[in-house]
Amino acid sequence: MTVASAPVVEAAGWADAYLARAPEGDLFAGASAEMAGHWRTMLERLSAQAQGDPAVLAGNVERQAVDLGLAFRLTGDQQERPWPLSPIPLLIGAREWTHIEQGLIQRAQLLERVISDIYSTQSLVRDGKLPASVITGSPHHWRVMTGAPPPHGHFVHFYAADLARGPQGDWRVLADRVRTPVGVGYALENRLALSRATGDLLGALNVRRLAPFLSDLRRGLAADCERSDPRIGLLSPGRFNQSYAEQAHLARYLGLLLVEGDDLIVSDGQLFVRTIQGLKRVDGLWRWMDSRFLDPLAFDAESRIGVPDLFDACVKGGLMLANWPGVGVIESRAMAAFLPGLAREVLGADLILPNIATWWCGQAAERAHVAGAMDELVVGSAFDRDVAGLTGTRFLPGSGMDAAQRAALLGAMARRPMDYVGQEVVRLSTTPAIVGGRLTALPFTLRVFVARDELGQWRIMPGAFARLAAHGDIRAALMGEGDLSADMCVLDGKPVPQDGLSAAAPAIRRVGGMLPAKAADNLYWLGRYIERMEMTARVIRAIVGGSIEADLGPAVGSPAMDRLMGQLASWGAIPAVAGAVGPLCAQALGDGAQPGSVRALLAAVAGIGEGLRDRLAVDYWRLVRLPLPDFDGGVTETLLKASSRMIERISALSGLAAENMGRTEGWRFHDMGRRMERAINGCRLAMLFGGDGASADDLTVLLDLNDSQISYRNRYLAGPALAPVRDLVALEPHNPRSIVYQAERLAEHVGALPTLHGDGMPEEPQRLAAMLAARLAPLTGDVLGMADLSDAEGRLLELSDAIGQRYFLQRRKEKSEGASLLS
Repeated sequence: MTVASAPVVEAAGWADAYLARAPEGDLFAGASAEMAGHWRTMLERLSAQAQGDPAVLAGNVERQAVDLGLAFRLTGDQQERPWPLSPIPLLIGAREWTHIEQGLIQRAQLLERVISDIYSTQSLVRDGKLPASVITGSPHHWRVMTGAPPPHGHFVHFYAADLARGPQGDWRVLADRVRTPVGVGYALENRLALSRATGDLLGALNVRRLAPFLSDLRRGLAADCERSDPRIGLLSPGRFNQSYAEQAHLARYLGLLLVEGDDLIVSDGQLFVRTIQGLKRVDGLWRWMDSRFLDPLAFDAESRIGVPDLFDACVKGGLMLANWPGVGVIESRAMAAFLPGLAREVLGADLILPNIATWWCGQAAERAHVAGAMDELVVGSAFDRDVAGLTGTRFLPGSGMDAAQRAALLGAMARRPMDYVGQEVVRLSTTPAIVGGRLTALPFTLRVFVARDELGQWRIMPGAFARLAAHGDIRAALMGEGDLSADMCVLDGKPVPQDGLSAAAPAIRRVGGMLPAKAADNLYWLGRYIERMEMTARVIRAIVGGSIEADLGPAVGSPAMDRLMGQLASWGAIPAVAGAVGPLCAQALGDGAQPGSVRALLAAVAGIGEGLRDRLAVDYWRLVRLPLPDFDGGVTETLLKASSRMIERISALSGLAAENMGRTEGWRFHDMGRRMERAINGCRLAMLFGGDGASADDLTVLLDLNDSQISYRNRYLAGPALAPVRDLVALEPHNPRSIVYQAERLAEHVGALPTLHGDGMPEEPQRLAAMLAARLAPLTGDVLGMADLSDAEGRLLELSDAIGQRYFLQRRKEKSEGASLLS
């Protein structure tokens, strides 16, 4: 793979300085006069917006990407990375784009026809047009799918092609992607971030809109389902997948259920999703996992993320699955060697967009050509798996091999020639980008997306996911270390009209959609973790001086201080050993190794939040992802400020939930989690600091931890007294921090949740919640005893278990997000 050397330019005179050093075949430098004018206009406006400094422009776009919650993972990453978006889009004119559209529509037709033949008549093999070993050698060929046609005969609903542009302006197809063609969500997100960062720039350039394509995609999926108003899910491998953030964004944008294998079950040949209302039929799935993982009974028995009997639901014709299992057989590099000939055989025409030239070594003449011209070729695995002679990689330029490597590779090719291909070395065109605060040229590839509309016709997204390769490696699936992404814009010669209203408006609804059991589980535990994090921060603040009674909290060594430190230890926020208060509080706040520390709880909240990206607003997600406030463990003042800032942030989360979350079942489970954790902690803290021998310090701490000091002072002129404090923090129905208040809200929530039976009898959670509220209602502070608080805590724990048993998934309990810490 070769690319031209990349020039850099200074901030002033962006367009002219770039052109003075642009390599041959650069997208801007080689543009027509009309397109060059658009490039110049764009760069001039971007330069003016950034006041001539490329770093300012890059920073603006980066902030928009962060605000939108854009992120990704490289293979092996535990934490998500910020999305690397270039602030300069690629511009392509309408005439050039029409050529690409025609080529991709033709190619999609060819792939559909070839895949259909492979899994039905196999006439191409029988007639000698396609070697059988090119099919059977692919790990993505599944014999079980032979004779199992999809509904409406559509094997492929969604397809992506990786394109490279040569220095002379010629376009080649690098790879066809039909298994999991990731990138369409990132393309949409790139457009959103760029639009927010550049104002009306894209409108001024007459950039074609992406929304109509995504509407066509949604309607195309629905058209192949059996019901007129189908329920469609986006099947994800889970939140640790490299593109999970993209999947969540697409599910939210398209109105699809984001589901994982655990959410689904097959019964009598039909697919259902487990919801809090019971099993609900699913009519279609847009899968984002490889075929081998879909069904452990039909494909790979080792899969732990699939759905048993999903194959049965497919073959009985009741499930639309996009794309159909087994279509990945078309993706191999070996297959690419035959597509030009297959186009002439199947379509009667040459490919409009040719492949990069490929020679499959399973044929004697082609093998001899690859061996003799290795210096001019890239040698790779024919079926995208590890093979001898290509240790640690699946493709390698022949010119980069030493004598020993070449000898080893030739020996391996002689033994199993069908495992290897040779491909031409592609010289890539470049495009302007900003790297390190400077304008530079980077080689690029485009991933362009094709989808069926409701009539089954192919539609091309008028834009693309552009990958700017920092290392020149264009054969990787998506993003590598140091790569950038970019928006690709198709320019029209006239203003692009706004999207019109749909001719067939959907029926009006006033429900928030179904809530899968796993999502309810995660929302509940998200609320509990947030509440535990707030209470831990409140305890830290009380220790280091958060009382309104005085500048400092309880004295070091006092019983109240010992109880506060003991509570942190019982929560796992600090080790159960003696030590200085300051360092221990610093651990409780910022030591991620302590499972109950604020830092560890914040990480847990972020982890659960990643699994709810399709349900959390961007503002909510941004607050969750903010880092822990800075503090110095040896200075009380900074600990006090940091804990107070965390409480303020959690209050902001509460405000967003209170004001912005629709009053759906999802909100109820999130609020139930917070109410449950607050009530349990309320019981424990009232028993710890409100016992019969409680001191003034104890009662002051109890009021502080329950944020009830001001309420108490407004009612009582005297200092803290036991019975009034107990009544306020435990039994006052109008105090949003009291135990009774939480019990009443819990009863309201579970009473409003759906039931499985039509007999009108309360289910176990409703019964337990009502009994808890009734048990506490007649009590007052002067009669409330420790036995009452202990009984209330036990009832709360029993209620929490009942909620989990009734509404959450019971399979694979060891993977529960919250059970290890908050049970």
